Amino acid sequence: MATKKRPVTKSGKPRARKGVKLKPTELGATELKVENLEGAAAELARQVDADGGQLLAAYKEPLGGHVQLLVALPVDKVEPTPYQRDVSDAHVRKLTLAMDRTRRYLDPIVAVRADGGYQTPNGNHRLTALKELGAKSVLALLIPEKEVAFQILALNIEKAHNLREKSLEVHRMYEELARLDSKRKESDYALEFEEPGLCTLGFAYAERGRLSGGAYMPILKKLDAFLEKPLDDAIDERKRRAKLVLDFDEAVGEAVAKLKERGFTSPYLKAFVVARVNPLRFMKGSLPTMDELFPQMTKRARNMDPGKIKTEDVARSGGAADEE
Repeated sequence: MATKKRPVTKSGKPRARKGVKLKPTELGATELKVENLEGAAAELARQVDADGGQLLAAYKEPLGGHVQLLVALPVDKVEPTPYQRDVSDAHVRKLTLAMDRTRRYLDPIVAVRADGGYQTPNGNHRLTALKELGAKSVLALLIPEKEVAFQILALNIEKAHNLREKSLEVHRMYEELARLDSKRKESDYALEFEEPGLCTLGFAYAERGRLSGGAYMPILKKLDAFLEKPLDDAIDERKRRAKLVLDFDEAVGEAVAKLKERGFTSPYLKAFVVARVNPLRFMKGSLPTMDELFPQMTKRARNMDPGKIKTEDVARSGGAADEE
C-alpha cells in the first residue's frame, strides 16, 4: 500500500500545518553541540556534579535553540512530578520484561531540577522499571527551564493517555500551577492544559473516578473555553462546571438503570441516553452556554420514559461502548 505524501508547495517544501507559527532556528547538525556552558545551564551542570551525577553532553535543540543537558543521574535522586497520572503496573511490567530481554535502556527521560532533587514529567514508567530492575542511575535530558515540566503533557511520548488519565493529569497540574502562581490567567496555560474540556473533566474525575467522560467530551469540545480569569478564581469556576457534568452523569446513570430494568443490555446505553437528550447536533448558529445546556439535558435524562424506547433505537445509536 502506497504511503500518502504530505502536500508540498511549488518550491517543493512541505506546506505549513494550520495553527503552527514556529520558525525553527537555522542551526545545522554540526552547530548543535555546546562546548562552553553559561548561565543557568552551567549552574545546573554544577548541581548535577554535586548530586553525584555526570554531565555527558550539552547541546542546543534544533527548533528553538534551547540548551539541554544529557546527564546521568543517581536513580534515587529522581521522582515523578506530583501532578502526573498514576503508574500503570501492566505498563511497568511490559517495560521491565523488554529491558530484561534487550539488556538495554535506550530512551532518556526528561527531567527538571526541583526541591533539591530532580523530577520527571514524562518518564515515571521508565523510572519505575529501572528502579525495579535495580539500576543505580538513569539517563535524562535535563532542561534548565522548569516551566517545561508543565508543558510536557503536549509532548508526552511514553504512553498514550486515555481520557481519564489525561484529565486527571490536567487537574493535578492545574492545582499545582494555582499553588505556584495563582494570579496568572487560565488562558495563559492553554498549551499545558491542551483543551478546556480536560480542565472541567479533570475536576469531575477527581470527584467521581468512574465518570463516563468519553460521552461528555464531544459536548465540552463545542461549549467549553479557556477562562480569562486568574487561576485562583478560575479554579472555582472549573469546580462549578464540573458539578454540571456530574449532575448530568447522575441523571444519565438513572436513565440507564431504568433501561436495564426493562431488559436492555446493550453496551452503548450511556452513549444512547446522551445522544437522545443532546440537542446540539440539531442546532444551527449560536450555541447555548454550558449553564443553559447541561441542566436542560439533565432534566431530559431524568424524564426519559423507557417505555417509549425500542431495541432498534439503541442499536442505531452506535457510538463508543460505555466506560466502566
